[in-house]
Amino acid sequence: MTATTDDLPATGGDSSIPETMLAAVIDAPGDPDALHLASVPAPASFVSEFVVRVLAAGINPTDAKTRAGGGVSAGLSYPAILGNDFSGVVVKSPYEAHPLSPGTEVYGMATVPRLPGTYAQYLAVSSLSVARKPPSLSHVEAAGVPLAALTAWGMVVEVAKAHQGQRMLIHAGSGGVGHFAVQFARYFGAHVIATGSGRNQDWLRELGAAEVLDYTTTRFDEVLTHIDVVIDLIGNVHDDTGSRSLRVLNPGGLIVNAPTGSWPTFLDEAAAAGVRATTYKVAPDGGTLSTITRLLESGDVRVFVDQVFDLADAADAHRALESGHTRGKIVLTIPSH
Repeated sequence: MTATTDDLPATGGDSSIPETMLAAVIDAPGDPDALHLASVPAPASFVSEFVVRVLAAGINPTDAKTRAGGGVSAGLSYPAILGNDFSGVVVKSPYEAHPLSPGTEVYGMATVPRLPGTYAQYLAVSSLSVARKPPSLSHVEAAGVPLAALTAWGMVVEVAKAHQGQRMLIHAGSGGVGHFAVQFARYFGAHVIATGSGRNQDWLRELGAAEVLDYTTTRFDEVLTHIDVVIDLIGNVHDDTGSRSLRVLNPGGLIVNAPTGSWPTFLDEAAAAGVRATTYKVAPDGGTLSTITRLLESGDVRVFVDQVFDLADAADAHRALESGHTRGKIVLTIPSH
């Protein structure tokens, strides 16, 4: 059973936070079955931090990489709680007159491994990482937004500066980051070309892609030219997608790569091809998330949640993510007891 605001205390303070909580943890890196439920100490907040009662937690590829021993696993303390995305309700605010008072519905992005993650009933999180939850979204939908949307915004808007007349190729357009990247690029006027599987062709067009290429039947580098920007969400983990992307860029064009570990020679290859290149690493940013909230509320951008799992089934959620066939996001619901 998923918690509701009726399960929460009306006022904040340490007395409203239990000593222990339920969480999905790992005791060491491993396969999805390493995830299991455990009773762990509930978090304490310090200085400018909130304590949030988590109602839903988003799943991201970085979670699976970290669970398997990659990602940010080097910084974990065990038993470790994974998860960056959350939606829930403030239980304790940094100070009494804070505008996000206890009872306020919020969402945001945690900072694993600096602090424990979001696969848990309670979370301590910096006030700079939190925004009001979009009223039109459920907690499940909101939990699918922060990391993916902030990553897409950073790559498409802040780095690539999407604008009218720009030709932008977005790989893996139907994934968590990709489906936001397509929408942001379209919103700011870019001509969007997205790659995806055959089943997602029509959906990607609905999101705003002007052209969609089925990577299972078409080699994009054989049909595309004069691309200004490539948003690379794949790297070279499959069919040298990253290296092939360099061939379609205009001289001096830009490639922005998110999965940095997938393409160790990225910067050298880009320099040899005569194009600009940068990696991208997302940071929690409640201010930018508030801007994204306005786009979600206006209907200009939407989040798609493909599958929802209970916290107890976190291992199954990771298996679904690693299957590589997810459209949009996967989200965990967090029980009240």
